[in-house]
Amino acid sequence: MREFPVSELVAPIREMCIKANRVLPEDVRKCLKAARTSETSAIGVAALDDILQNVKIAETDQVPMCQDTGMALVFLELGQEVHLIGDLEAAVNEGVRQGYVEGYLRKSIVRDPLRRENTRDNTPAMLYLKLVPGDKIKLTVAPKGFGSENMSRQKMLKPSDGLEGVKAFILETVREAGPNPCPPTVVGVGIGGNFDKSCLLAKEALLRELGQHNPDPYYAGLEQELLESINRLGIGPQGYGGLTTALAVHIEVLPTHIAGLPVAVNINCHATRHVTEVL
Repeated sequence: MREFPVSELVAPIREMCIKANRVLPEDVRKCLKAARTSETSAIGVAALDDILQNVKIAETDQVPMCQDTGMALVFLELGQEVHLIGDLEAAVNEGVRQGYVEGYLRKSIVRDPLRRENTRDNTPAMLYLKLVPGDKIKLTVAPKGFGSENMSRQKMLKPSDGLEGVKAFILETVREAGPNPCPPTVVGVGIGGNFDKSCLLAKEALLRELGQHNPDPYYAGLEQELLESINRLGIGPQGYGGLTTALAVHIEVLPTHIAGLPVAVNINCHATRHVTEVL
C-alpha cells in the first residue's frame, strides 16, 4: 500500500491551473493548423489566423488565452493501492485557489447559484474521482468556460429513436449552439448509462486527445460521420461561416437499460484546455 499525503496535490494543481489557461495542448494546436490549411472561407481563414495568433501570444507572454478562465474541473484517477492521507477535497480546492489567485486568473465561481456572491478564488472545483487498479494517481485539470458549457444538452431518447435519433439530436444541439461556443469546437458525446452518467461520459470524452478515435470501429465511424455532418452546417470558425465548425467529435458509451437511450452532448470551444500528470 502506497501512502500519499493529499497536501502533495496542492502544488501540482496550482501549476496545472495556470498552465492549462496559458498553453494550448499540442493536439488541439495541430488540429487548428490543419483546419486553417483546409478552410476555404476567407473570413474563416482570418478567424483561424486570429485564434492561432492568440494561442502564440498567450504562451509567449504567459497570459490566459481566453478571458473566461473557466470553472476548474479536476479529474482524479486513484489507484486502489494508494492510501490518501488528509482531506482530498480541501487539498484540491487549495491548489485551485492558489492557481487562480497567484496566476491572476479570472475568478468566475459564485457560492450560490441564485444569490450569486463570488467566492473570489474560483473554488470550489468540480472534482471527479475514479478508482482504478494500481498505485498511481492520474491527475487532469481541465478549465471549462461557460460560453461552451451553456450550449450543452442531454436528452432521454426512446430506444425506438435509434441511431438516427441520436445523430439528429447531436446535430440539432450543435446547430442551435451556432457561434455561441466559439467554434471550431470539440463535441463530446455520451451515450448510455443513465441520466447523470451520460453527461459525465460526454464531459470525459473531451479529455481524449484530438485525432484519437473511439477504439470500437462502429463508434469511430460514427464520430467521423458526425464530424463531417457538423462541418457541413456552415457555422464555421467563430460563427463567420466556413468548413470548420468542429475539430473533432468524441463519443463514449456505456451499457444502459432496455427502456432507455440517454444521450448527452458537452461542447468545448476551440480552447480545449487540459493538463495531465501522473503522480
